[in-house]
Amino acid sequence: MIVATPCESRVDWDEFVSVTNGHPLQLWGWGDVKTAHHWTAHRILVNDGAEVIGGAQLLVRKLPGAFRRFVYIPRGPVSRMGREVDTLLALASYVRHHLPGTVLSVEPNTREFPDIKGWRHSNRTILIPNTLVLDLTRTESELQADMTKKTRQYIRKSQRTELDFRQITTDEELTECLRIYHETAGRAEFALHSDAYYRDVHRNLGDASVIMAAFYEDKPVAFLWLAVSQEVAFELYGGMNEEGQRRRANYALKWQTILLCKQRGAKQYDMNGLLNDGVSTFKKGFASQETMLAGTYDYPLSPLYTIWNRALPIAKKLVRTTGKVLRRP
Repeated sequence: MIVATPCESRVDWDEFVSVTNGHPLQLWGWGDVKTAHHWTAHRILVNDGAEVIGGAQLLVRKLPGAFRRFVYIPRGPVSRMGREVDTLLALASYVRHHLPGTVLSVEPNTREFPDIKGWRHSNRTILIPNTLVLDLTRTESELQADMTKKTRQYIRKSQRTELDFRQITTDEELTECLRIYHETAGRAEFALHSDAYYRDVHRNLGDASVIMAAFYEDKPVAFLWLAVSQEVAFELYGGMNEEGQRRRANYALKWQTILLCKQRGAKQYDMNGLLNDGVSTFKKGFASQETMLAGTYDYPLSPLYTIWNRALPIAKKLVRTTGKVLRRP
């Protein structure tokens, strides 16, 4: 008999994510980050008798009135080979009975999604499905051969400009990286979370939080921040100040970060989405082929799903701007 049950142990949960080659956004620590910032995390294991066949970290956001809840699985579920459908069906049943709301939305870390009755593809994405995923089982020479000539040249150039590349190790260095991130956001005109949010990410992910920085005269001038599980490295944030730009620090920094993740044993390096912008052009220099993941699939839980789906852009804005109100009991 296949049943879905909550997991209350961080050790057991992260071990499950590890043995099933799960994504870092399925790690316990990521759920703790979101729980501290307007969501609630539920870790659900799917068992077939005594065997654990799959599971997912469910992120739940309260919605106004009759909409009740939005349930989201980022880069999951995770399951054993051949048990993907059983896992999805069990999770949908669990959510329907224990977390009733408007919709269960999943964005798997796979290129395909099984054809299952009741599920439908959605264009309302949270994580961008079009991305670049490097195969870190390839050799360094093979990875470099897949880069553009310009990228290889800039890597060599930035490695010769008195830059030091290493992981940050102190709170002062994290503060400097956040300062760079604010500078980058101001220059590129994108919104940020509070500094407390990013500190929560670093603290709650623990060893899975990897922040590499390029240092000039012992101060960070560029950084790249990833969440890394046993087999998957996933870029979260990054930025450069003017000195980093002048020295093209981002090229060698990304390469050194890729090598670090490879040394850790990761097999995938996901650059977290492509848009039609300069950052995406930079990313494309590191790989010759884009990766299109399955995208977003919804399991409607309520007749209000149609209204939610049509009004989702407005609803997202409402959730973001009224987060503190929605957290009240």
